[in-house]
Amino acid sequence: SRELFVLTYGALVAQLCKDYEKDEDVNNCLDRMGYGIGVRLIEDFLARSAVKKCRSYSETADMIAQVAFKMYLGVTASVSCSSAAGNEFSLILDKNPLVDFVEELPAERASLCYCNLLCGVIRGALEMVHLAAEVTFLQDKLKGDAVTEIGIVFLKNTEDKKHKRN
Repeated sequence: SRELFVLTYGALVAQLCKDYEKDEDVNNCLDRMGYGIGVRLIEDFLARSAVKKCRSYSETADMIAQVAFKMYLGVTASVSCSSAAGNEFSLILDKNPLVDFVEELPAERASLCYCNLLCGVIRGALEMVHLAAEVTFLQDKLKGDAVTEIGIVFLKNTEDKKHKRN
């Protein structure tokens, strides 16, 4: 459940900080863990949400922000497109439940991306529906930014690439 996940997430990050000396290693581990979750979570999302196939990157970003975030985290995000090509989007979270029990990052962990698991989840889920993407944190309230912002850059539709070869 969402509540259990939020309550235990801090303990997970704390343990990773003990296991890894460098923030970069913790960030990479959180991303890999999130990716594995996203790969498995997409089936549940598609079954429970009964959504139709998105026809554009903007529809996909809206689906993540409005439906997936609401379903799994209990919040919605706003979406803004940040490229003329229409393949770069920002998901802006005014409220991030993963940090409900975190006041600030320790000074020695300034480069830690505490919620990097979310980037991996989004990337893994998108890959399973044949959408390669780079997903990164652009702003983080835990680091003093006004909002939490996740950037998504859609790289290519892997399904289209397969069809072109055949």
